[in-house]
Amino acid sequence: MTPATTNTWTHAWANRRFRVAFFVTLAILIATLSGFRVFLDFVELRRGVVLNDPVLSLIPPADLTWLTFTLIYGGLASAVVVLSRQPDLLLRTVQAYIVMIFMRVVFMYATPLDPPQGSIPLGDPLVEFFGSSGVVLTRDLFFSGHTATLVLLGLGIPGRRWRAALFAAAGTVALCLLWQHVHYTIDVLAAPLAAYSSFRIAGFPAFRRLGTIP
Repeated sequence: MTPATTNTWTHAWANRRFRVAFFVTLAILIATLSGFRVFLDFVELRRGVVLNDPVLSLIPPADLTWLTFTLIYGGLASAVVVLSRQPDLLLRTVQAYIVMIFMRVVFMYATPLDPPQGSIPLGDPLVEFFGSSGVVLTRDLFFSGHTATLVLLGLGIPGRRWRAALFAAAGTVALCLLWQHVHYTIDVLAAPLAAYSSFRIAGFPAFRRLGTIP
């Protein structure tokens, strides 16, 4: 960390309310991600319907996995570095991400879908490199978590250039997902709305009283 960043974290950590918010948020994040993994396994075993998507019918599927995850991991790493300079924004963005996961659970449970015709499974290259069970998720569809996550990071990050770069990455990832027939058009169109809603919910007074630094 730079000296300015260190001073910011020193100021934040001196606030008991922030320390409580930090550890509570971290615990909820870990529990949420663990539960979400179990939920995704349930979704993957559930049969769904195949939607008629006129946009996908115009695009021959192509494997853009590496480009997709380069943008995702590049955007994520950049956002974490920049957001780490402002602990209150970092905390709000993480809280918004937790809200977004719960939203995905609700929407995916209510909309059982099978992958689009011609879908090329989107395997995570990093997970595959370090070893995995070999199961690639194909039914975690509505809404696109990859697109929504980048939009959410763009909403949370300070600075117009960073925000524009993350929004551009989100748009490119959305196009890659459609081109690869990983998601339906409605999945990627709904993602920014879900991300915006999650970020606004994380800004509600109950959240802000928990994590705001005086």
